[in-house]
Amino acid sequence: MTSVTDRLDGIIEEFADLDSREKLQLLVDFANGLPPLSSAHEARKVADNGRVHECQTPVFLWMESDRGAARLIAEVAPEAPTVKGFVAILADAINGRPVAEVAAISDEMLEQMGLADVLGMLRARGLRAIVARVKRGFAELPAA
Repeated sequence: MTSVTDRLDGIIEEFADLDSREKLQLLVDFANGLPPLSSAHEARKVADNGRVHECQTPVFLWMESDRGAARLIAEVAPEAPTVKGFVAILADAINGRPVAEVAAISDEMLEQMGLADVLGMLRARGLRAIVARVKRGFAELPAA
């Protein structure tokens, strides 16, 4: 089974030779793969602090572990398919892998994907905040 970084390296490779328009389209394609929020997590949106406030787009994240396997639960406003696609990429890479592997996600992921310039400074800052929140959230989980 591949690690989180192996999974992300494969996705980064998909983005490598694409032009800006194609990169945005691929993000939208990934967005369609983010599962809808469960009713339990929908209720938690109001009850706890799952919101990533550094991101202009409403993004809610929950980091969970089931016997050491990471699970990223997320909801992103539908009017932001590029952000939703980025979160879907993270979830796809993380889900089912050991929690400890999440720490290895590169802080330079946006640059490696060629998205920093394509998405603009404000959106890139929000996506970096999402990566930081995910890494911090999994690091704070109790050991399995």
